[in-house]
Amino acid sequence: MKRALSLFMMIVLVFGVLAACGPKDEEETGSNDSKTEGESSKPEKLIVWEDTDKGSALKDAAEKFEAEHGIKIEFKELNITKMQENLALDGNTENAPDVVTMSHDGVGPAMVKGYIKELEVDSEILGQFTDSSVDALKYEGKLYGLPKATETPVFIYNKDLLPEVPATMEDLYTKSKEVTKDGNYGFLAIWDDFYHAHGVFAGFGGYVFGEKDGKTDVTDIGLNNDSAVEAADYINKWYAEGLFPKGIIGEKSNDNMNGLFKEGKAIAVQNGPWAFKDYSDAGVNYGVAAMPKLPNGEPVKTFMGVKGWFVTNFSKSPDWSQKFVEYITNEENAKKRFELTGEIPPLKSLMEDPEFVKNNEGAAAVMEQSQYAVPMPSVPEMAEVWDPMKKAVETIVTGKSEPKPALDNAVKTIEQQIEANHSGN
Repeated sequence: MKRALSLFMMIVLVFGVLAACGPKDEEETGSNDSKTEGESSKPEKLIVWEDTDKGSALKDAAEKFEAEHGIKIEFKELNITKMQENLALDGNTENAPDVVTMSHDGVGPAMVKGYIKELEVDSEILGQFTDSSVDALKYEGKLYGLPKATETPVFIYNKDLLPEVPATMEDLYTKSKEVTKDGNYGFLAIWDDFYHAHGVFAGFGGYVFGEKDGKTDVTDIGLNNDSAVEAADYINKWYAEGLFPKGIIGEKSNDNMNGLFKEGKAIAVQNGPWAFKDYSDAGVNYGVAAMPKLPNGEPVKTFMGVKGWFVTNFSKSPDWSQKFVEYITNEENAKKRFELTGEIPPLKSLMEDPEFVKNNEGAAAVMEQSQYAVPMPSVPEMAEVWDPMKKAVETIVTGKSEPKPALDNAVKTIEQQIEANHSGN
């Protein structure tokens, strides 16, 4: 009996010791393994989504990164405007990207939907880029991407028809009055499209959203104030006096404007760097400059767009994904991208390089105009602005409404759509 009791006590003691130390040891071992893995392991590959027809600019950098770090970069091209739609489809699958490119106006919506990760980047790296391009990739003060390229509408003119760039829009207006006849025109712009019209509205003092406590205030809309009405009057003057043909209102406005310029039937247009190649291919001897100043002495404050690279929240290797983003936006790779695609990197070193400015007239003009440009609001509510403002300008320039009531109606519609579609944000 005593022997049986002693054996039983020994068994209890053994199990007690195992119970006391087993789970703790396992927990500590697991913790150490996890830490080591997190610090040292590399992914076999990173999936990158690039913009359509821009893969050639990524290929060289991807190969160099792979050679240096042993991580394969698998990339595919997708329409940059469709990135978020594709993230919605592939975000939680094995095809989910680690890195994507998007325009800065998608930062707000992508953050709200949980698609992109906040970045913490050394000041030395951020210091390579213009402040405005970095700010454009922030949302509520937090950084979500690094700049890839910047663009804004500029003044593009036919050097054979307009030897010198007018200093002011009034000078340009006078010149347009002289040459507009027999199917020929002076300066043209698709100002029924609010993206292009914004420069006039902002130059006169209108604004999309105000700011409050350092954040975008979507309840403060300045598109029907006195300054905005003055801007609409100015835009309407060009249409009312026949300086803009009826064909550049509506869906075909961009095609018709470009057609007239490429045929030598317009001396100048407002358009962006995306049009440079098209004009070159058409054989136009064109020059590029910042927009002439408005009648009030203010610059045309065009919208500035910034394309960036972003790390997704679907990435299982966010640290390495950020390393790649920092790598492909460095000066060497950014210059290579410019050479291959014409996309203009917002690098301070290029803006300060006289040789680069001299040899790249278009890029220099975009950089100069960008000093006056306004980054498009990156908040989701911006989506509610485009259509009402387009309709407002179209009703004004077609004589269907006076500027004030048309703009009042547009702002009312914007407010209603924000309330209906974003009140839960």
